[in-house]
Amino acid sequence: METRFLGASGLKVPALGFGVGTFGGKGPLFSAWGNIDVDEARRLIDICLDAGVNFFDTADVYSEGASEEILGAALKGRRDRALISTKTALRLGDGPNDVGTSRLRLPKAVDASLRRLGTDYIDLLQLHAFDAHTPVEETLSALDDLVRAGKVRYVGASNFSGWQLMKSLAVADRRGHPRYVANQAYYSLIGRDYEWELMPLGLDQGVGAVVWSPLGWGRLTGKIRRGQPLPPNSRLHDTAGFAPPVDEERLYRVVDALDEIAAETGKSIPQIALNWLLQRPTVSTVLIGARNEEQLRQNLGAAGWNLDAAQVARLDAASAVMPPSPYYPYWNGMFTELAPPPVSVAGL
Repeated sequence: METRFLGASGLKVPALGFGVGTFGGKGPLFSAWGNIDVDEARRLIDICLDAGVNFFDTADVYSEGASEEILGAALKGRRDRALISTKTALRLGDGPNDVGTSRLRLPKAVDASLRRLGTDYIDLLQLHAFDAHTPVEETLSALDDLVRAGKVRYVGASNFSGWQLMKSLAVADRRGHPRYVANQAYYSLIGRDYEWELMPLGLDQGVGAVVWSPLGWGRLTGKIRRGQPLPPNSRLHDTAGFAPPVDEERLYRVVDALDEIAAETGKSIPQIALNWLLQRPTVSTVLIGARNEEQLRQNLGAAGWNLDAAQVARLDAASAVMPPSPYYPYWNGMFTELAPPPVSVAGL
């Protein structure tokens, strides 16, 4: 498995990581979308480690903490072989301080994650969302304390806007706090919003993308086709309300292009969609998920080869989206000599 640096840090991560949100099965639908137990989790992790995938991503809210517990149990005795990434910030409890990234909450949340994971340090701690109620200075100071205490190695953000991420980086630089080296973001062939602002920011500031939902919330699995009803066993029947929006015609256009390239390469639609992401700027690791061993092995097949330039260009064209007029300020001077070099920004 190819390894890449996580942003501008010295930490190397595999090009594919394993998202363990399917571990557990507790709590509401949004936090529990699988019911993998410890024995099955151990088997999936065996497959990952054998393939060189040692980056495992979870969150304290996944299955109300059960995802972390199962991951920790499945890694018992081989913690040194794994990189553990977890997230905190979203509500986990009924108290007024059981949410957010305050100085009170962050140490408690990290200690709780450490207990559930059965470890004494977290390789990458990411804030699951921007806390608009807590000063950035307070959050970064608390993260600095956790790094200095040895409980956290690296810090990152998730689901931040461009200004939120840049403000955090500026405050970290000014105060000498650890910088966010990772941005866990939604990015897929049918969700290229990341390219407008977060990708140029990542290039400029050395923030690596940790891609979540690379198959567009299950829409690029190959089961959805133009003119065909949604399969009865699709999770989209239950989770469509949480899914990132996508224009239906654009989805079918992308799937048509994936079908053509699948016929040319002998690869599956998910493998092609994942491989396209692996060739994008700033991408450090793409998180694959699996509800069973077959899905995992299929997704692992996305690495170790590359689409050719013409195939990438066809996928770029099929997935490009342009609003009726480019969002301001992107149309202002896009094509002047002052504009930065192109980085395959969506629609440009």
